[in-house]
Amino acid sequence: MAAQRTILVVEDERTIADAVAARLRAEGFLVHCAGDGPSAVEAARRIRPDAVVLDVMLPGFDGLEVCRRLQAERPVPVLMLTARDDETDLLVGLAVGADDYLTKPFSMRELTARVHALLRRMTKASAGEPPIVLGDLEINRAERRVTRNGVEAHLTPTEFDLLVHLAGRPRTVLPRERLLADVWGWADASGTRTVDSHIKGLRRKLGADLIRTVHGVGYALEVGR
Repeated sequence: MAAQRTILVVEDERTIADAVAARLRAEGFLVHCAGDGPSAVEAARRIRPDAVVLDVMLPGFDGLEVCRRLQAERPVPVLMLTARDDETDLLVGLAVGADDYLTKPFSMRELTARVHALLRRMTKASAGEPPIVLGDLEINRAERRVTRNGVEAHLTPTEFDLLVHLAGRPRTVLPRERLLADVWGWADASGTRTVDSHIKGLRRKLGADLIRTVHGVGYALEVGR
């Protein structure tokens, strides 16, 4: 039997935290809750969750700082909860390592679907698969490690999955909508900002010349074989 997955829910509104935790437990997850920034970071260190559901507005320090600290210590899939559909907040959240986001109010069905999607991406079979080597870029899928020019880059789980997908068809322009469907599992094109933000993260960590933008279409990995 597969080990039970652990989810850390970080939310200071008790009614929301309880509702989210109850639904995730009903889905078979082991759930821990934290109500502020410092306790969230401490809980993540202690329980090492498989994924984190993280509210932006928190006492102590906010969810953006929580996400930044978590990703610096150990990359973990993060679903960010925002109180409003503010583009700046969303882009900042994605820039500090969030993998996905939901705007309040949200349905529990949508939340659980997003959590399952995050975990599916993390558990795709990769053991035994050879590294991908494209020029000075090396992607070790089994260990989920990436180096360029021999220097390791610390990618978030979704940044890694996006890079692997682009590396599967180097120099081929992949539309944003296709990337959303293949990497995030989204059936619609409502999250193109998510793709753009993760591309910016890859460029920041691996070099601005790594990925070419085709305006109005999508992106292509430009490293040579």
